[in-house]
Amino acid sequence: MLPEEIIKKVKGIELRTKRFVNDVFSGEYHSVFKGRGIEFAEVREYGFGDDVRFIDWNVTARTGVPHIKTFDEERELTVMLLVDASGSGLFASRGAYKGELAAEVSAVLAFSAIKNNDRVGLIIFTDQIEIYIPPQKGKKHVLRVIREILYFTPQSKRTDISMAIEHLNKILKRKAIIFLISDFMDMGFESALSVTARKHDLIAIKITDEREEALTDSGVIALEDAETGEVFYADTSSKSLRKKYWLHMQKKKNDLSELFKRSKIDQISLMTGKPYEDELIRFFKKRMRKFR
Repeated sequence: MLPEEIIKKVKGIELRTKRFVNDVFSGEYHSVFKGRGIEFAEVREYGFGDDVRFIDWNVTARTGVPHIKTFDEERELTVMLLVDASGSGLFASRGAYKGELAAEVSAVLAFSAIKNNDRVGLIIFTDQIEIYIPPQKGKKHVLRVIREILYFTPQSKRTDISMAIEHLNKILKRKAIIFLISDFMDMGFESALSVTARKHDLIAIKITDEREEALTDSGVIALEDAETGEVFYADTSSKSLRKKYWLHMQKKKNDLSELFKRSKIDQISLMTGKPYEDELIRFFKKRMRKFR
C-alpha cells in the first residue's frame, strides 16, 4: 500500500473514533483510571462549601483571613497497548479483520489516554517482540501507534503471549495500565498473566469471530491453521462433529474467563462484524461501579 493510502486509512480511523472519544468515552476513561495521587496546587481564600480539613492555618494566621490548600490530580499514567499480530488476526467472516478491529479499539484507547495527558506505548508481538514503541504523549505519536498496528508486517505468524508479557514486565519499572488485545489462541500463559495482574492494571480485550465459536453445515471444507499453515479437512455436515467442536470452544472460553476472574483481570469481549462502542462503555461503567 502506498504511503498516502496508509495515511488516508489512519486518518479514517481517527475520524471514526474522534466523536466517540470526545463526546462519550473520554469521561469514562478519566473516571476509571485515576492518577497516582494528588499534588499541591495553590493556597487561596476559603470559600463557602470548601472542605475545612484543607484550611492552611499558617497562612490564615498570617493574613487574618481563612485560606485553604488546593490540590490537582497527578495523572501522568502510562498506558501500554500489547497487541497480538499473529496470523489468526487476519480473519473475519464479516466486517473488518480481527487485526483491524484491534487497531480501531487501540485508537479509541490511545486518543482517550492522550486527551487525559497520559502516555501511550505499544508492543506488537507474535512469538517474538515484533516492535516496541516507548510510551509518549501527543497526537502525532498516537497516529504512529495506529499506523504500526495496521500496517506493520510481522516476521512470524505464531503466538506466545507469555513471552510478550514477561518482556513487558522487564521494561516497565512503574505500575501501568496494560491493554492486552488478542484472540488468546495460545496456551501456557496463565502464570505470566497472573503475575502481571499483581503488578499492573491489566485489562484483557478478547477479539473473536462467530465462525471460530461454532461450525456451520457447509459439507466437507478445508481448514487452514493461520499460524502454522497446516491444512486439514472436516465434514461439517456431521452433527456430532459440530457439537464436539462447539463444546471444545465453549470450554476454552469458560476456562479463559475463569482465569481472568481468578487473577482479577478485567475482560472486554469483542466480535468482528459487531459494534465495539457499546461493549467498551458497558465495561467502563461496570468498572466505575466496582471501584466506588
